[in-house]
Amino acid sequence: MYAQQRVLFASLRDLQWRLRRFLIGVVAAGLVFALALLISGVSASFHNEVTRVVDAFGVDAWIVPSGVSGPFTSSNVFPESEVAKAAAEPGVQHAEPLALFRTSVQTSATHDLNLVGIQPGGIADPKLRDGRGLEHRGDLVVDDSLGLKVGSHVEISHRPFTVVGRTHGMTYFAGTPVAFMSISDLQAANLSGAKLATAIVVTGSPAAAPSGFHLLSNAQVVNDLRRPLDKPTQTIDFLRVLLWIVAAGIIGSVLYLQAIERSRDFAVFKATGVTTGTLLAGLVLQAVLLAVSAAVAALVLSVLLKPLMSMAVEIPRSAYVSLPVVAVFVGLLSSLVALRRALSVDPALAFGG
Repeated sequence: MYAQQRVLFASLRDLQWRLRRFLIGVVAAGLVFALALLISGVSASFHNEVTRVVDAFGVDAWIVPSGVSGPFTSSNVFPESEVAKAAAEPGVQHAEPLALFRTSVQTSATHDLNLVGIQPGGIADPKLRDGRGLEHRGDLVVDDSLGLKVGSHVEISHRPFTVVGRTHGMTYFAGTPVAFMSISDLQAANLSGAKLATAIVVTGSPAAAPSGFHLLSNAQVVNDLRRPLDKPTQTIDFLRVLLWIVAAGIIGSVLYLQAIERSRDFAVFKATGVTTGTLLAGLVLQAVLLAVSAAVAALVLSVLLKPLMSMAVEIPRSAYVSLPVVAVFVGLLSSLVALRRALSVDPALAFGG
């Protein structure tokens, strides 16, 4: 027990003696951990925005033309009169047409925009952060991420619109804002006035869709909308693993350098009968202190860097909970590198000049 206390005390004193290197390692590894947290937040935002936007419509089911995987990922127009057939299906309480298109809008810069044409006052009316809903021709409700204020004027498809209300968190396709207008305005702006739609939203418990259409639940729409983001999400997850490996390399290099400089200490310990397990305990203590300090630094850095990100960052609680666990695991893994160096030291070095 005395030998173990002696080794642990020497390890703490060594960190104090090399405090500058320790702090550099904490900041460097902390920055890597912070980047892992931030990209976890980006990946989570991809999933969260999909669920949020589908739930915001407040409908029970979606009807789209046969062969179309989902209302958001592909567009196949059909006559608006088909809505009456959907409304007549058993279990349908109410049915409305929907038209979804992608476009761009010029504000202070050019922004991509997801256009959604709805029936004002209908079942798909969005919940507002401020302002009012759609009432008149030329009214527009936009997500606040677009940066427009209530009362702003904007031109879409060469037609003037006025922002009368704003939503919050209504984005999809990796943060692209949603803009709501009346379906008649969208038809006039993008379909030359033709009475066409791209989807039908319904409330109730429909059993089937009209001929030439198929029925989708909210869960199926969510899965379809997430599909285009599968590869980006997998790439982000792979990068997060690489960042953990980089953090392990930083901590391991700091410990390895200290192990080289402490060769005589290790020789003395081994010459006096200190076991390998006791040496490992000292190195583990240093590694864990460095890794946990880096995790704390990562939490601070992630808060400071989050506002600088151009994309939405929604760091899940699971990421905050797993960070200390990952940090300790990385520290333990890194300590093995220093242990190998310590074991290679010849005890005879303790009696050298």
